[in-house]
Amino acid sequence: MKVLRNTYALLAMTLMFSAVTAGISMAIGLSHGVGIVCMLISLGLIWLVLPKTANSPAGIGVVFAFTGLLGLSLGPILSHYLAFSGGGTIVMQALGGTALVFLSLSGYVLTTKKDFSFMRSFLFAGMVVVILAMVGGLIAGMMGANVSVLHLALSAAIVLLMSGFMLYDTSRIVNGGETNYIMATTGLYLSIYNMFTSLLHLLGVFGDD
Repeated sequence: MKVLRNTYALLAMTLMFSAVTAGISMAIGLSHGVGIVCMLISLGLIWLVLPKTANSPAGIGVVFAFTGLLGLSLGPILSHYLAFSGGGTIVMQALGGTALVFLSLSGYVLTTKKDFSFMRSFLFAGMVVVILAMVGGLIAGMMGANVSVLHLALSAAIVLLMSGFMLYDTSRIVNGGETNYIMATTGLYLSIYNMFTSLLHLLGVFGDD
């Protein structure tokens, strides 16, 4: 329960911090190029720095650093969708949908205490398939192919995959499989972030004229 409380407390603070940095990014008109650089730096922090600091107070600073950078990278994306007709509604629907899924799945695990550790291999395989499809789509796009349908399918797959990760990560916390709240926060934050951006893509495509 201590790990769970610390995880949700840190998750709430990092989500608010990301919202602030996203607002700053939109206010200063951060470009998509700079946003991509911020995202790449945040990935570097997650892969290279966080594993070495997760068991020390410095790990909290790393979590705020990469979530702040992801918030900055979200600014240009939000500006893009807000430029749509009814863009504000699209953003709010994506935000509400993400919150609803997260709260529902987390509530289910907290209530039932069900162990979803069996999903690990399926989630790993799904992540590999999505990454390979993304690389394939990038190559096909560079060769001039129309990959719009593939992008839609990938966004839908990511929504389902992140739902699975929410169940899996919350289950690990509840059942004692994850004892480090910094790593637990990182997993849940990334699931929320990826689900939100994927829902934005899906709602944006179907909601724009």
